[in-house]
Amino acid sequence: MAPRIDDVMRLCCELSAHEQIKVAVKNCTTGALLAGGSAFVGGMLAGPPGLAVGGAMGGLLGTWLTSGQFRPLPQILMELPPAQKERLYQDVAAVLSNLDWTDAAQLIALVMGNASLQQQVTAALLNYVTKELKAEVCYKD
Repeated sequence: MAPRIDDVMRLCCELSAHEQIKVAVKNCTTGALLAGGSAFVGGMLAGPPGLAVGGAMGGLLGTWLTSGQFRPLPQILMELPPAQKERLYQDVAAVLSNLDWTDAAQLIALVMGNASLQQQVTAALLNYVTKELKAEVCYKD
């Protein structure tokens, strides 16, 4: 089963590179740490008003620092943990259910040679990225 997952992952990387898709995965942890830390410091320095001001300033800083960090989708896909790769495989395999392939090169050739199939796989990939990874998608900048 693992070779099939690797084949689909290579296909997804090839498609997203071909379409020049970039994504920004929202890094909630960094923003939350900045907001909480600045609220704590504000509270220590100025009491309750400082707590409110520190939290607001930290939230704004966290939003600014974590927004717009777009990376190529193939890079994101290769960094996925095995459980998420399996979930993506299941989503894309549902589109590829009628195909029979022997290796990644053949799978890529089959999909890239069929515009309709290419659109369906891309749609499944983008659906996974936006729903499961909660990522913002950007095309060809």
